[in-house]
Formats: sequence, structure tokens, C-alpha cells
Amino acid sequence: MKHILKSQQFSRQEIEKLFADTDHIRGLYEDPEKKKGLMTSLQGKTMFAIFYEPSSRTRFSFCSAAANLGMIPIWTEDAGKFSSAVKGETLEDSIHAFCQYDPSVIVLRHSEVGAAEKAAKIVDQFGYETSIINAGDGKGQHPTQALLDLYTIKREIGRLDDITVVVGGDLANGRTVRSLVYLLSKFERIQFVFLSPDNLKMGDDIINHLKEHDIKFTETENMKEALRVADIIYWTRVQTERGSINDTVDLTIGVEEMYLVKSGARLMHPLPRVGEIKTEIDHDSRSAYFRQIKNGKFTRMALLEDVCR
Repeated sequence: MKHILKSQQFSRQEIEKLFADTDHIRGLYEDPEKKKGLMTSLQGKTMFAIFYEPSSRTRFSFCSAAANLGMIPIWTEDAGKFSSAVKGETLEDSIHAFCQYDPSVIVLRHSEVGAAEKAAKIVDQFGYETSIINAGDGKGQHPTQALLDLYTIKREIGRLDDITVVVGGDLANGRTVRSLVYLLSKFERIQFVFLSPDNLKMGDDIINHLKEHDIKFTETENMKEALRVADIIYWTRVQTERGSINDTVDLTIGVEEMYLVKSGARLMHPLPRVGEIKTEIDHDSRSAYFRQIKNGKFTRMALLEDVCR
């Protein structure tokens, strides 16, 4: 596919192929001799990482992935403040301008829902040979994060069918949870437990999607009951930068809460965390959030190879 804009565009077959490619790349990367060839795979191609919102993991993950494939990564850390957007330039004109430098791919993070689709429309209308990858558009979606999360689930528990996923935190504004739910809904016998304060509940678009596809879900504020049934716990922070407030439900997971979690379950988080997961459980083998980060590099290497070849 030319662009990666939202989770819904991926079929189950495409996801499985991507994960097979990710495993293959991981194997090459971990072999010192084969790694040399991998690092010339996309030599001569350029990746622009244009981030209008703050980021560390996603930006460095993509830049690391590009560099390990031989690409030239070029990035801006805060394009909203240090680009012509300050002068009033539209996103569409910015994309026109960036495409004049012939990047193979533009990885775009923006505060506006649908920004990546706007960018892709400009690219396609004017015939630019550049791919657009959505690295987060406001509270809309973050498809590459969802793909690495899904890959992590498969690596950690060995399956993507027949699982109960507890999704907790700021579900109203969390783009990672929205994208992950869309992806997981393509698999069989998935059950969701949405745990959040009433004011941060999952949006109607996701709820309607699950109803339409006859996927089981419940909504609760009882964390103890939710943790007991989970195969995967996907935790998120309250997004205060988007005006989110939680003053009703304790969403903190520490040692006491982990006593409730099954031995084969895994705790995940897209990070950053801001106190909702205590550092005292970082050494628990069920805590997978730092392994998620490493998985992100390999998943994004496979995505870059797919769109740039």
C-alpha cells in the first residue's frame, strides 16, 4: 500500500504478512553478518519525520528504523512552532513544499484529526512519488502504534484470537486505543473490557463499530474485576493536554493490583506514563511496555520496506 493512514485499511491477511516480514527483519537484524545487508535495503531513499506535536518514542523509532535500513532520516521536532506553520502556511501547502525535495516517505504527526489523509490527498492529486504515514492525528488514530501493539501481543502470548483485552484509562481521547480496537476487531473471539471514568468513556464510533461486527464488550469502573479476567491489559494515561480530567476512578496499577493478574497475562502501555503504572512492577515478567518499544522499531522497519519499495 502507498499510504498508512488508519487501522481500518489493513486486512487480517495484510497484518499477518506484515508480522511475518517483521519477524524476518528481526532475524536479519540480530545476525551480525546479515544485518550488514539489511542496512543497505533502502539505501538512497529519504524519510521526512514532520512532527507538529511532541514526541520522543515515535519519532526516534521511525528514525532508527529508517537508519537501520540505510535510509536518510530528516526530522523536525516541533513543526508547529519551528516551521512556516507559524507564519500561517496551511498543511496542504507544507506538503506541496516538502514533496519538492523528493522524500520517499513523510511520517506526519499532527494535532488535527484527518491531517494525514489531507496530506495523502495532496500527494495523490499532484502525482508525487511520496508515501504518507500517519504517526498520530490529534485524538483520531495512530495506526503504526496499533500495529506494533498487536505484534507485541502476538509475541507475548502467542495468539491474536480468543483473548480478553482490558483497555483502561482515557478512552475518549486516546488515539492508540482507538486504533488498537479497530485492528483487534479483525480477529476471532475477541472480548473487550473498557475501564474508565464516565467522562472518559470510549467514543460512540468505536462502540458502534463493535456492535456492528457483533464483538463482545463491557464498560466498567471496577478495576479489580477487570484485571482478573484479562489476557492483555492495555493501559493509558489521562491526556491532560487535551483537557481530560479524572477525579473519580483510581487507575493506578502497582504490586497489589498485579496480584490479581493471571500469570500468563501481559500489561502494556504506549507510554509515556505519568504515574498510572508504578515503577515497582517494571521487573515483573508480565510488564511488557518496554518490550513494546523495541518491537516498534522492527514493525516500522517492515512498514518502511513495504511503502518504499
